[in-house]
Amino acid sequence: MVIEEYENEHYPIPEENPIECLNFLMEEHGVRQKDLSEIGSQGVVSEILIGKRKLNTRQIKVLSKRFNVSPAVFI
Repeated sequence: MVIEEYENEHYPIPEENPIECLNFLMEEHGVRQKDLSEIGSQGVVSEILIGKRKLNTRQIKVLSKRFNVSPAVFI
């Protein structure tokens, strides 16, 4: 509980739209667009990151597992 409290205080995840949260998590974890091949091709990932395409259920599950966050972050 102490660690969670510290992280929430010093490294809060912003309550923004799902794409802004994804960009934040990518930056925090040093993940680049090419590292997200598990959610789709480079074209698909690019469209998601610029907001042309929404995340689907499978992609949300993969991302929440990868970044160890609730799937609600991406909804």
